[in-house]
Amino acid sequence: MAASILIADDDAVARRLVENMVQKCGYETVVVDSGDAAIATLTAPDAPAIDAVILDLVMPGLDGMGVLAKIREAGLSIPVIVQTAHGGIDNVISAMRAGAADFVVKPVGVERLQVSLRNALNTSALKGELQRIRHSREGRLTFSDIITRAEAMTGVMRAAQKAANSAIPVLIEGESGVGKEMFARAIHGSGERKAKPFVAVNCGAIPDNLVESILFGHEKGAFTGATERHMGKFVEAHGGTLFLDEVSELPLTAQVKLLRALQEGAVEAVGGRKPVKVDVRIISATNRKLLERVKQGHFREDLFYRLHVLPLTIPSLRARREDIPHLLRHFIARFAAEENRPITGISGEAVAQLAQLDWPGNIRQLENAVYRAVVMSDGDQLGLGDFPLLASQPHPITDIPTAPLMLEPAAMPSVVSGNEIPIAPLPAMGTLAMLTATGDARSLEDMENEIIRFAISHYRGQMSEVARRLKIGRSTLYRKLDEAGVPGHGGKSGEETH
Repeated sequence: MAASILIADDDAVARRLVENMVQKCGYETVVVDSGDAAIATLTAPDAPAIDAVILDLVMPGLDGMGVLAKIREAGLSIPVIVQTAHGGIDNVISAMRAGAADFVVKPVGVERLQVSLRNALNTSALKGELQRIRHSREGRLTFSDIITRAEAMTGVMRAAQKAANSAIPVLIEGESGVGKEMFARAIHGSGERKAKPFVAVNCGAIPDNLVESILFGHEKGAFTGATERHMGKFVEAHGGTLFLDEVSELPLTAQVKLLRALQEGAVEAVGGRKPVKVDVRIISATNRKLLERVKQGHFREDLFYRLHVLPLTIPSLRARREDIPHLLRHFIARFAAEENRPITGISGEAVAQLAQLDWPGNIRQLENAVYRAVVMSDGDQLGLGDFPLLASQPHPITDIPTAPLMLEPAAMPSVVSGNEIPIAPLPAMGTLAMLTATGDARSLEDMENEIIRFAISHYRGQMSEVARRLKIGRSTLYRKLDEAGVPGHGGKSGEETH
């Protein structure tokens, strides 16, 4: 999914010209004809996600300066590029002081607008990453810090937001690397306990003989090596949230004591004489199916039902491919700043192919791939050669033709260099051969497969968009790809997580 740009201008001709230029640069557009409509679009509960705003300063009713003031009042951090037909320094200074990221003078050229948008989006991505890191360290992470536009995430985000305002126990399931701890921190940071501690414990990294001591504490001299008193993670999290990561790895003996602590709201330290009352909100996580662990006898059934009050399953990255371009933008901005590298973006070809990979390590694997690419790249733009894992994919979807696919030579505008994420659209005109090499009519199945492959290439592997444009369901799309024997598309395993 491309970045979405809101265009606000009361002049219909100027509005259409800017819209065409923005789309030429490869972005999606939302167009309004007044300042009031712009604010309504940005603040509506069901509003589309907006990445940047191009705002005319002179409009009837609520003008550009008024829009900037209301954006600031609403606490929105969306970058705004203002347009003015008057290039006076006073107008520019006023707009920049009011929070504008940049300004352009009408009529703006496509090259100037492209540079302004790219810089605004890159700066916004970097600010977002810095804010996310700061919020995480301060225990103030919220759902606005989670980067997602995917439909597959809508349900889990909505359920998590509802859970944040209560003390209901939450069990977060999902593959390794999907961001379970970030979700837990967002639930904590969006609820009434956000001012209290968030304490994370990796249950799979604690030696069996130290689990009880670490979770519940111990008294001085309770065992060999206990040279001083330790209060334990439950007491440390009193009033806040205790996050039990990889809870399925707890030994059975510790599970018994954990169940008792949850039932009674009190913990007893190793070597202690009396229980200590604690008030903690429990969020647990696992990359395994906890019910399967129960059936195998590795996890207590009664503890399972204590933790499994509100289960949340975070989809894998291959089930939310629409998020990959946005994650790429944020990771590139962060690592380029951290490593002091002059990386300005990534080629559209690399984005398209990265979006087709299955990413078994999910977001963590994507993050590490971008980190390596930024550090090792010799240029100012990442390309296919900066991602060795692409070389290990011998048959990307767009490289498996069963019949000739002929595209007209309608190349991208010369100003589009590939530094944006995403880049300008691929050529949209194509021809479909109706006959085989021997002069016979091609089968419907053969032509259908060719059309599907072309649509996947044209929409950069965005399977939701491909299904919508072809007017078929996603399950039907994946079934047809399976029947055609096309590897590397996420397939049924990805569909089931929707």
